[in-house]
Amino acid sequence: MRALLVANPKATATTARGRDVLFRALGSELKVDVAETQRRGHAIELGRQATADGIDIVVALGGDGTVNEVINGMLAAGPGQQVPMLAVVPGGSTNVFSRALGVSRNPVEATSELLDALRGGRSRLLSLGRADERWFTFTAGLGLDAQAIRTVERKRLAGRRATPTMFVNAALSEYLLRSDRRRPTITLTRPGRPDVPHLYLGIVTNTVPWTYFFDRPVHVTPKATFETGLDLFAMRRLGLLPTTRAALGMLHAAGHGPRGRAVLQEHDLHDFTLSATRPLAFQVDGDYLGERECVHFTAHRDALRVVV
Repeated sequence: MRALLVANPKATATTARGRDVLFRALGSELKVDVAETQRRGHAIELGRQATADGIDIVVALGGDGTVNEVINGMLAAGPGQQVPMLAVVPGGSTNVFSRALGVSRNPVEATSELLDALRGGRSRLLSLGRADERWFTFTAGLGLDAQAIRTVERKRLAGRRATPTMFVNAALSEYLLRSDRRRPTITLTRPGRPDVPHLYLGIVTNTVPWTYFFDRPVHVTPKATFETGLDLFAMRRLGLLPTTRAALGMLHAAGHGPRGRAVLQEHDLHDFTLSATRPLAFQVDGDYLGERECVHFTAHRDALRVVV
């Protein structure tokens, strides 16, 4: 089997030594080429080329952003038999996608698990989401969560290391200082069903958890799975009390997620749109992608085969 190892040298937990160890280990089972990403968007180009070259498996070494770019390249022409299989070795700070798949957080252990899966021929066919033209593996968001991610990315560009505490501080800052908590801007539109207006934020998920706060999973949509359509969490009110209740529900040990009259939960959606009266921050898989006034979401069954 031919493999391409796509490594992000700037990922939080990725080192040159770790990459070399992974390369040698994979070389015992596969014919491996290595490509290091040089800029944002480069992994998309590498994933697209891997599909064009008939590569059998692409191994992404990096965080959720690297994985997202690789997948968007591999699926540039859509799902199909021509698309390589994907494997993930975590190298970022949070690694939500790989952890949701049950992959070890330790890159060495994850490599060992990957080799065992290759020898045993084990793989899993996953459904994915698409936000307009962008594929995503576990989440996309319009509004407050994307604002917080934008703030964190700016701090990372300034040389700060991303941590769960940094994200929480960014979310609190955006909520208290820059969010309009009096005028909801978002409307949910679904085919054949009434519109739901007057929403403050929208978080779309493809699995659970949504993210992690250190080692604690954060659940916004407890029913989401890789085998169903997309789930949606939205807020009808953004006052201090309902927002605090929702946040506590996300962190509840039982994993039941946020509840209450201020919360909107939708499960197993396949086609819907979030539109806003003004441009809002937009993110996919934890990467800020600018501002949007309208995003069309679709669920795609059996979109990608993952070695796991």
